[in-house]
Amino acid sequence: MTTSRPSNALTDLAERTLTCCADIASYTEEPGQITRTFLCAPMHDTHARLDAWAAALGLQTREDAAGNWRASRRSQQPNARTLVIGSHLDSVPNAGAYDGVLGVVLGLALLDALKDTELPYHVELVGFSEEEGVRFSVPFIGSRALLGTAEELLTVTDAQGKTVAQAITEYGLDVGQLAAAQLREDVLGYLEMHIEQGPVLEAEDRSLAAVNAIAGQSRLNFTFTGKANHAGTTPMHLRRDALAGASAFVLAAENLARNTPGLVATVGALRPLPGASNVIPGEVQFTLDLRHAQDEVREAALAQLLAEAQQLAEARDLTFTHEVRLEEEATPMDPALTELLGEALSQEGHVSTPMVSGAGHDAMLLGHTWPAVMLFLRSPGGLSHHPEEAVREEDVEAALRVGTRFLQLLAEREEAR
Repeated sequence: MTTSRPSNALTDLAERTLTCCADIASYTEEPGQITRTFLCAPMHDTHARLDAWAAALGLQTREDAAGNWRASRRSQQPNARTLVIGSHLDSVPNAGAYDGVLGVVLGLALLDALKDTELPYHVELVGFSEEEGVRFSVPFIGSRALLGTAEELLTVTDAQGKTVAQAITEYGLDVGQLAAAQLREDVLGYLEMHIEQGPVLEAEDRSLAAVNAIAGQSRLNFTFTGKANHAGTTPMHLRRDALAGASAFVLAAENLARNTPGLVATVGALRPLPGASNVIPGEVQFTLDLRHAQDEVREAALAQLLAEAQQLAEARDLTFTHEVRLEEEATPMDPALTELLGEALSQEGHVSTPMVSGAGHDAMLLGHTWPAVMLFLRSPGGLSHHPEEAVREEDVEAALRVGTRFLQLLAEREEAR
């Protein structure tokens, strides 16, 4: 299969993609900033904007009972499998315009680019209703619905005490139809296009990269407890300073991560108590976020840091406790699809070296059930989850070129089965 769109057509589609993202950015719960949480009212406008483009392509669209926006393109081949393309349409509070949304709109643009090309597979394009975990403190409600596992979340409540089931009903959907949201077709793979949300591609002067794995995560709460006392009258050698112990641990975590390739360690929140300038901290509560693409490396690092924390506590006459908040396994992307995406990158003149995603994505969940592949676009300034989040138009056009090439290579593979 060699069908391709002229260069100027893809340039126009890149511009149209960014215009659509800008329009969706105006649909928000908070005037003056971008905020779209699970099944908020502005999601109706978001879906309507996507419907308008999809209708022009002759796609069948619907909202499923989890609030996912779905657009289907059916192959003429009776035994065709299904390629799922998707990302999310919700956002964090005061977000940027491209996290998640760009991947959905790029999916539409790819189908537009290949609208006159017969494909030997069906395409299910999905704008997931929820990925960020903002409203209900549980992520991936949208993609869980496609897998048939969202019903277990129906009784989870938000800050106002409303359940997921109530949110679905109030949005105007039938919670009784949630089981019908499950995609039961023979899925050949899942493709997600997403901004990198980090500085690596920009530092390497690269527009795009395939992702070969999404890092696993360990998140913990730590507490060092010593003895609060007067800052002026307690000699240094008689202190049980919990903050000094916690500070030593922070540096130990940083040192381990710097010396372990691919490991990142973050203490993002730290609370010394009682928190007065003239009182030795008697207790410090803090968090640890540990990530790596290989679970065994992350688990070994965590074991080492827990041992380090205990040793620091004993040496400083402190007590140490910890609580595991989250354990997420690493998700390798499908090797065959990632190789095919690397081939598409090479054919379009890009370096094919893949990278690891440190952030979680819908592909992290779906990749445990279906073969998954991801394409990252450069994030200028490395910014995401921020109003100044950006993307370059030339990178969007490059993603369209690589994406159409990938879909064509995938078609050739399917035809050869």
